[in-house]
Amino acid sequence: MKLQPLADRVVLEPLDAEQKTAGGIYIPDTAKEKPQQGKVLAVGKGKTLDNGQVAGLEVKVGDTVLYGKYSGTEIKDKDGSSIFIIREDEILAIVK
Repeated sequence: MKLQPLADRVVLEPLDAEQKTAGGIYIPDTAKEKPQQGKVLAVGKGKTLDNGQVAGLEVKVGDTVLYGKYSGTEIKDKDGSSIFIIREDEILAIVK
């Protein structure tokens, strides 16, 4: 699915959560938490400021970012995969 986000919104593909703990215990699907790390697929043009200027976004396509657990809106693709649309201010950090 091709999406072009508007304003300061970002389209993310969530990265899979860990399948196993550091101690070697496998986590069942029912106990896994919602992923909080994703890859940026598309970005909007930026937020329009009060003076009419557009402030560009700090994130760019291809960045890996951390976001809040309950951030954004989840969209299911035709094949069942999930993507998230969130505002840039809901992104907590860029993973380097």
